[in-house]
Amino acid sequence: MTSEPKTSKQLFFLVAQPRSGNTLFASIMNQNPEIVCTPNSITLEIMKDLFLLKQTDVFLNYPDHKSLDNVLDSVYDIYYKDWPQPIIIDRGPVMAPGNFALMQKHFKRSFKCIVLLRDTVDVLASYMKWYTENPDAFVNKFNLNTDEEKLSMIMNKDGAVAKELEAIKNAFNYPDICHFVKYDDLVTRPEEEIKKIYQFIGEPYFNHRFENLQQVEVNGMKYDDTIVGKNMHNIRSVIRKVSNPYINKIPEKIKQKYGHIRF
Repeated sequence: MTSEPKTSKQLFFLVAQPRSGNTLFASIMNQNPEIVCTPNSITLEIMKDLFLLKQTDVFLNYPDHKSLDNVLDSVYDIYYKDWPQPIIIDRGPVMAPGNFALMQKHFKRSFKCIVLLRDTVDVLASYMKWYTENPDAFVNKFNLNTDEEKLSMIMNKDGAVAKELEAIKNAFNYPDICHFVKYDDLVTRPEEEIKKIYQFIGEPYFNHRFENLQQVEVNGMKYDDTIVGKNMHNIRSVIRKVSNPYINKIPEKIKQKYGHIRF
């Protein structure tokens, strides 16, 4: 992550547990026509899959590392080449140790990451409210009868929450390239926090609105929540902190296991 390629686009990254304000953040930032914040992104997965080709027989028979490395170096530039916005904020667990090592080798430009923070028990309470109120939520489609079972599944080591937590924990080792935003601060003083983000990415502040918010749409594409369940990524039209009664319904074993993960 040293020399800057010849490109007109700037790339930044977003790391956040699910249910931590990333959809809200994208809805705010995408008001700026110069910026697009992706709700999710496959770019990191593309890089990882390409890197794994180095372990295949077809590659080992003719190990052309230089050519494959050239492809890995250009993944982000190629993927976002035709996007109209000059500033991209790409969401994914790029700060997880293995992922970050890959980025350090193949992301050939300066690296800055925005990290949204929310206590994991609050994340789980948000999940609990969502799947209780939405019968078609993905977690309800399994033979799981209790909230403890459902929340344990959500916290599976291969799931999105665990992967993002790994990235968040590692991000604290790199305070010079990471900017941290607490969920509670984002919803109680959004303008102040968004201004700090503009300072971090080195861009002039855009006059955002913090009411009449729209659901996230990126270049004509919207979330397809039929995959995970309805209302997974809905946001309120006005930013405000709302108490969640499900915080008091979290099973004791879940609290004991994850209650220490606080930010």
